[in-house]
Amino acid sequence: MKIAPRVSPAAVTGGRRATLLPLGVGSAALVCVGYVASVDPNAAGHYPTCPFLAITGWYCPGCGALRAVHALAHGDLVTALARNPFTVVVVGYLAVTWLLWFRRSASGRPLRWLAPPWVLYGVLSAILAFWVLRNVPGWTWLSPA
Repeated sequence: MKIAPRVSPAAVTGGRRATLLPLGVGSAALVCVGYVASVDPNAAGHYPTCPFLAITGWYCPGCGALRAVHALAHGDLVTALARNPFTVVVVGYLAVTWLLWFRRSASGRPLRWLAPPWVLYGVLSAILAFWVLRNVPGWTWLSPA
């Protein structure tokens, strides 16, 4: 006699219950973006200074990300790209990934990795290159200021 592994019905059939986790994550993300949209990171005193910038004087890959999200939330793509172009790409990737996750959860199809390891290594290399290039003297177009 063969015993089948226990699988929850929501994981197999999808439906409302299976979409609760993606909906919860999406709701939390919208609350966070709403907060950043309403509390301007360009005004001093609302958010802490980047610790890496405060200690070294160099920009990290995340410097300007809050200002980029603030600009995106207000529909200003040009300013968002000027503050941190990587953030704009990441926000777009996360939105598409969330939609795919929600769709797979609703349809009951199993979740799978959306990016193979070589893509992840490529992204890591791009982040490191961006980190170095935005601190090269004279390359002010990559600085978040």
